[in-house]
Amino acid sequence: MTNIPTLSPTLRTASPVTLDLKIGGMTCASCVSRVEKALAQVPGVAQARVNLATEKARLDISGEAGTVLRAAIDRVRDAGYDAAAWSDKGERAAAQAASDAAELAREKRLTILAFVLSAPLVTEMIGHWGWLDFALPGYLALALAAPVQFWLGARFYKAGWRALRAGTGNMDLLVALGTSAAFFYSAWLIASHPPGHMVHHYLEGAAVVIALIRLGKFLEARAKRAAGEAVRGLLALAPAKAHRVADGEETEIDADLLAAGDIVRVRPGERFPADGTVIAGKSEADEAMLTGESRAVAKDIGDPVVGGALNGTGALDVKVTASGADTALSRIVALVENAQASKPPIQRLVDRISAVFVPVIVLIAIAALLGWWLLDGDLDTGLVAAISVLVIACPCALGLATPTAIVVGTGAAAKTGLLIHDADALEHAAHVDIVVFDKTGTLTEGKPRVASVAGDADTLRLAAALQARSEHPLAQAILHAAKGPIAPAEDFRAHPGRGVSGIIEGRALILGSLRYMEESGVDLSALQSAIDAAEALGQTPTLLAQDSRALGLIALEDAPRASAAAAIAAIKKLGVEVALLSGDRQAAASATATKLGIDNVRAEVLPAGKADAIRAFQAQGKRVGMVGDGVNDAPALAAADCGFAMGTGSDAAIGTAGIVLLRADPMLVPAAIDLSRAIRKRIAGNLFWAFAYNVAGVPLAALGLLSPAIAGAAMALSSVSVVANSLRLRGWKFTGETK
Repeated sequence: MTNIPTLSPTLRTASPVTLDLKIGGMTCASCVSRVEKALAQVPGVAQARVNLATEKARLDISGEAGTVLRAAIDRVRDAGYDAAAWSDKGERAAAQAASDAAELAREKRLTILAFVLSAPLVTEMIGHWGWLDFALPGYLALALAAPVQFWLGARFYKAGWRALRAGTGNMDLLVALGTSAAFFYSAWLIASHPPGHMVHHYLEGAAVVIALIRLGKFLEARAKRAAGEAVRGLLALAPAKAHRVADGEETEIDADLLAAGDIVRVRPGERFPADGTVIAGKSEADEAMLTGESRAVAKDIGDPVVGGALNGTGALDVKVTASGADTALSRIVALVENAQASKPPIQRLVDRISAVFVPVIVLIAIAALLGWWLLDGDLDTGLVAAISVLVIACPCALGLATPTAIVVGTGAAAKTGLLIHDADALEHAAHVDIVVFDKTGTLTEGKPRVASVAGDADTLRLAAALQARSEHPLAQAILHAAKGPIAPAEDFRAHPGRGVSGIIEGRALILGSLRYMEESGVDLSALQSAIDAAEALGQTPTLLAQDSRALGLIALEDAPRASAAAAIAAIKKLGVEVALLSGDRQAAASATATKLGIDNVRAEVLPAGKADAIRAFQAQGKRVGMVGDGVNDAPALAAADCGFAMGTGSDAAIGTAGIVLLRADPMLVPAAIDLSRAIRKRIAGNLFWAFAYNVAGVPLAALGLLSPAIAGAAMALSSVSVVANSLRLRGWKFTGETK
């Protein structure tokens, strides 16, 4: 049996209240900036994050949701874009996939038609170059170019006009201006010459630019659809129907109608419709899409199951513990979507650049036109240069550079068993210098057992009596070893990080760590050899004492996780240091660290001192990653530059960490670091090429060295190449080797 991630409502998935909007009509980074500014002006919106790759806006709100939603939709529409509430049902899974597929098929048909109509114009252009003896009558060329310009290119006019009305510019405005200039100048040239006269025009430039940009947008949309496959895959896991059992009768109902306490029957090969506990039957469950665990997990009476997991060969009756938005699957999806909606610091710089990009490009295009015309007397070359500048400078690649990498990367993380809260966590994980592990429950199984007992014959029985009311793993190990009925101690008191005390059979006893014994003035000389032997084996000595006299010793051991040593080695291969935090004495902690290959050990650290230990590393100039799972790890996880929480741990630990490990597997820590670096590398590459296209292309276009058709092809290629580079993350798989 494996533990199911306890993703509670207290998780730092987003602000307390969020709204999602579907945004239509965005084409570039300047569109994103404009929509965010419009939404930020809506009363009740604390923050707005818009993602070009997912065409979605996430709003953190304070106020009545319906009122804010209506105002936000109106404000987006006033800014020149389409907006609608993001439906949790209609927009999801199979229905959304079918809608997207139909839209892509339509785009493909229109793109093919644009190339068919443009082909004769391109052939004529080749004839102008002397490669073919072919020319079209001017009015026939106009007849071919007009539907491309005003029907197939209508989207650019509509979106460009909306941008103008809003007092800004975008990619569509640049395309509309450039192609319109080419079309109408060519129409004037044709109209000013007698019919049948062969005129050198630029209709092929306008038509081919529109055809190429449509092709680029089609390929981009198909690639963006592929980028979101991970989230769609998670959403598709949840079955729409459930078989509820009540009063001995089985009824099929909508899974959304299930409530805690309902009994559902899950047949072999079906997916669990909600989280729950098995009350009848035996089977196994495939939880790979939720935890990244490839092998099936055995399920018996009393075992937990998670909604969306695939049932194996046996029928199970399950008592529902959580349904709908409260299931682990729903919260995982919320975490992934929140990460995809977030922005790393570099994107904020891109947003500032995009806000002034379009006006600057328009000024450069005007300068190119006037320069060629006034200084060289060549209006034709000036017009071609201006059109080429407008076309090649479309900032859509800038707008896609970061969000596509985030969307694909967080999807790959979810498949691996990693949940990333936001882009800041990715940024910090990629830059950590040292990873600090808490020992118990992270590097070890968290299931201690009694290895040996020394001293008084009643040591184990008395220790069990003191621990009878404790839920601590060490207490459970002692109770399990003692067996039989145990009478609990009177006047029981817990001393965090030290031990417990109480009265048993009239005797005032204390039980706990060596530190607790020393602070209590207990003489340990009679048990010193047993203490030394336990610590040499990496075991934790727990001592029982009365009236400053040591009565006995219980040596507890917690086996390292199977992948712990390999995980430490993998982190070191990534060039990152590793340290161990432990409440054990130095000798015991060092023995465990030596087994795992850790050189840096901070021993005898009380729970309250873990955060101070993290800050001590930071004071040395190191960026710290902290790995923990317990309630007492939460302050240290919050203090670290990047917290890694075991998903099987406490809600407090998970809620304060930047990255959640859905499996209790230390190997996920180096995997998270490696993936974060891969995402950062893709973002850097995307931004480099997006800027490079413009830095190289705009001057070449202004100097008349690029035709509009070539400029259009380069612009389309820039967007496609950025998305394609991000899609390479879909094939990411951590092997333990550095990239």
